[in-house]
Amino acid sequence: MRNVLIINGPNLNLLGKREPDIYGTNSLADINADILRQAKFENVVVDFFQSNIEGELINRLHAADGNYATVVINPGAYGHYSIAIRDAIASIGVPVIEVHMSNIKAREEFRHVSVISAVCSGVIFGFGAKSYLLALKAATMLMEGK
Repeated sequence: MRNVLIINGPNLNLLGKREPDIYGTNSLADINADILRQAKFENVVVDFFQSNIEGELINRLHAADGNYATVVINPGAYGHYSIAIRDAIASIGVPVIEVHMSNIKAREEFRHVSVISAVCSGVIFGFGAKSYLLALKAATMLMEGK
């Protein structure tokens, strides 16, 4: 099974319009298209899910168990305080990679801490839209046991 689920949390549907000085001008659709191009190169099947609703993200994580080799999640602000998403990640048997486009350590202090990082296989942040491509590469490496 060489499939990856990319989950995007709140406000990421507004990429391209939302704070372009921080997140850039690429829309989520643009980013997903770049991921699909890279996935083809990596011989990986990718599915996408975005929601602004915490419970929907949790349900999608639960559904990923046994159906995906790896999950990449950009939890948005939920990463800083959602114990429920943390517990969902800890409860499934799928490696999860946390991703953030901005450098969360260089931003407001409340963004410096992620409550989900400890239950993720790894964290990638600070490379803009390329953070997703780096996470996809990390996902393929996990699938290959590297």
